Amino acid sequence: MELKYKRVLLKLSGEALMGKSDSEGYEPLSPAILAQYAKEVKTIVDAGAELAIVIGGGNIYRGMNEAETGIERAHGDYMGMLATVINGMALQAALEKAGVYTRLQSAIKMEQIAEPYIRRRAMRHVEKGRVVIFGAGTGNPYFTTDTAGSLRAIEIKADVILKGTRVDGIYTADPEKDPKATKYDTITFAECIAKNLKVMDMTAFTLCMENHLPIIVFDMNKPGNLLRVVQGENVGTLVK
Repeated sequence: MELKYKRVLLKLSGEALMGKSDSEGYEPLSPAILAQYAKEVKTIVDAGAELAIVIGGGNIYRGMNEAETGIERAHGDYMGMLATVINGMALQAALEKAGVYTRLQSAIKMEQIAEPYIRRRAMRHVEKGRVVIFGAGTGNPYFTTDTAGSLRAIEIKADVILKGTRVDGIYTADPEKDPKATKYDTITFAECIAKNLKVMDMTAFTLCMENHLPIIVFDMNKPGNLLRVVQGENVGTLVK
């Protein structure tokens, strides 16, 4: 099978893993969504793609206003990093159950559950067809998991960052709030900045722009989309 993007970094938000529970509210980790994502990942690995994943932690802990919580920013960011490792472990378990070989690497040392992040080892894993999940962000406070995704993608020489979201691309405005919002098929980095379209935070976005790393924003929840994207079909919005 011909793939347009051979080595990819998939960026998922922690919120993407949330599901509705029987009682009021949401469950932080939905077994159904984890199984669905594992199935999607298996299709592209079987097709020959080399894959790494960065996942956020917002379903478990979101850095909140210091004035409200009394938790200082750096301390809260470390809590968020630990949340990403929990999500990484959940995703790893779902992928292994689906028959996908994985490695979980953490930017914060925790030898009992994850390898330390070592760039050359990570590259070797993806070359051998293992899915590498990068946990604990960059290992530093004040950086988001978007920035971690951009950084790791550049380090492992990925062809593209795939940002899996709930919407099917980048719009002129928030499509969930503005029914007149129109979708871009392709857009340049400069246009995104000029129009203040928040694709990623500015640190992550600038990293991609300076290293000529394209970003594709697409709907991760539509079955088959992930495979269609790596095959080069016109899915989502391409930022180049």
